[in-house]
Amino acid sequence: MKRIYKNLIVLFLSLGMLSSCEDYLEVTPVSSFGPDYIFSNVTNATKALTGVYAALGGDHGYGIRLSMYYPLDDDIMMGQGGNPFPDNERRDIAHYNVQPSNTQLRLPFNQLFLGVERANIFIAEIPKMSLYENGSETDKRELRRLHGEALALRAQFYFELVRNWGDLPAQFSPSSTQADLFLERTDRDVIYNQIIDDLGVAADLVPWGTAGGSNERLTQGAIRALRARISLFRGGYSLRLDRQMRRGSDHLRYYQIAKEETEKIIQSGSHRLNPSFQSVFKDALLAKRREPNGEILWELAMTGGSSQFGDSKLGYYNGPRWNNLGNSALTILPTFYYSFDPNDLRRDVTAAPYNVNQDLTIVARNIQTIVDGKFRRDWITNPVTFGSNAQYFNVNWPMIRYSDVLLMFAEADNEVNNGPSPAARAAFEEVRLRGFGGDASLIGTTPTDYQGFFQAVVNERSFELAGEGIRKYDLIRWNLLETKLNETKAKLTDMAQRTGDYANLPTIMYYEAGVNELRWLNSLYQPQPAQAPAGSASIAWAGTGINTTILTFYAVGFTSGKSELLPLHTSILDANPKLKQEYGY
Repeated sequence: MKRIYKNLIVLFLSLGMLSSCEDYLEVTPVSSFGPDYIFSNVTNATKALTGVYAALGGDHGYGIRLSMYYPLDDDIMMGQGGNPFPDNERRDIAHYNVQPSNTQLRLPFNQLFLGVERANIFIAEIPKMSLYENGSETDKRELRRLHGEALALRAQFYFELVRNWGDLPAQFSPSSTQADLFLERTDRDVIYNQIIDDLGVAADLVPWGTAGGSNERLTQGAIRALRARISLFRGGYSLRLDRQMRRGSDHLRYYQIAKEETEKIIQSGSHRLNPSFQSVFKDALLAKRREPNGEILWELAMTGGSSQFGDSKLGYYNGPRWNNLGNSALTILPTFYYSFDPNDLRRDVTAAPYNVNQDLTIVARNIQTIVDGKFRRDWITNPVTFGSNAQYFNVNWPMIRYSDVLLMFAEADNEVNNGPSPAARAAFEEVRLRGFGGDASLIGTTPTDYQGFFQAVVNERSFELAGEGIRKYDLIRWNLLETKLNETKAKLTDMAQRTGDYANLPTIMYYEAGVNELRWLNSLYQPQPAQAPAGSASIAWAGTGINTTILTFYAVGFTSGKSELLPLHTSILDANPKLKQEYGY
């Protein structure tokens, strides 16, 4: 057992060494040493923790699978369409046609549990260090921070596992200490309760973020936000072993935790919204710079040498193509595009209805092929990606933003109080006001009743957080996924036929030709003019192409009481005789 333990230590060190745009993850690897060496000083322990963080990144983490495969389809976006379908791959996951043999299930599942094991080792070892109790005040403070980060990372691994696979075998100590490694499923509420408690401990061990600090490391604000997020899932709906969607017990207790944690973040003053929604993405994430307002509480470092093991395909797998390079795999549903108020500045950040030519001029896309825009390739700088055949651009994944904190507070307050308090309405309006460029006359009237405010939050979370891997899971915890998918299919049918709310949509959109920014020359909401504007190019717009491009694939396999969770990969069942396929298939 000791040899296994040592090998695990070496494993998470050797795989965990990253470089990044910030100093924290730029470390020199430690070679094959055991725990006595690794946990002998702060420097080595810090390097070891990078190995825990590393299990979140790369192709099988938030580099693509967890960020762009698993979270779709929902009511605002569609995963990769087209053929081959079925493909026993990413298309089947997006469109709810998943089989236990699906090739994209096994490695993300294993990587998340590898992260759990690395965190378990770290959490077990670090309090044993002599410096933890007897070191200098600086050493003790830093080691407690590392301990808190490891607790929070373990919570994140389990959270991602549970929201995708439901009840799973769970252990909170290293495998080398277990008498039996063939564990049965643990009820998700038990797992959630443990990690919510762990995050409560972790928050007091980790400092608040500072203006010059790294947001690639977990801070107290990020940990409290994570605790709030998981509490909302603990208090929300999920698919249970009897194939019914139900809340866990005592759900208001967990909404109260979410309310308290988000309130502490708001009152701390450590985080605020960037005045510009666009700048959060274009001038921070895609420019490889730290967002200066603390809006991004935690972003996951994606750097592993432009490789599948530590980087991301943000800007290549999704978003506009450059010179026909890139997948443009994720579709902004046209019904979602048209659900934005025309004055909402977030629409043209979230959605990108264009591609980029080799000479950097713009060519428009039609209504059924609009792609997501927050991670668009033509905004990536430091360095720019034009002229490159690369697929990895070192773009970090935003794990938690302050606007999410404000909206979680508003939601939790409304639930606890059976209606929104003035503070909840103010938090909601702070997010909405930024979306409309600070013009309060454009944001409408905020509802004051429970159901009206809840619906407003449901809508606002879609406008604010689209494309960030959140929406599908929100709909599940609200027990709205089936309802919203069906509503969206009906709206798409109306749009394809140009009836109802979509009767006046143009069939042609004109745009300025030969420029490097998309500028529409006719209204998106009225039939096109009889003659093309001077100096224009055109693209076919609303019409029956929605049927073949979207409705043929969009959520076609969804089955209530099954599709809310993924099945376990066949290899997982083969490896553990105590598990059987319970749902998702």
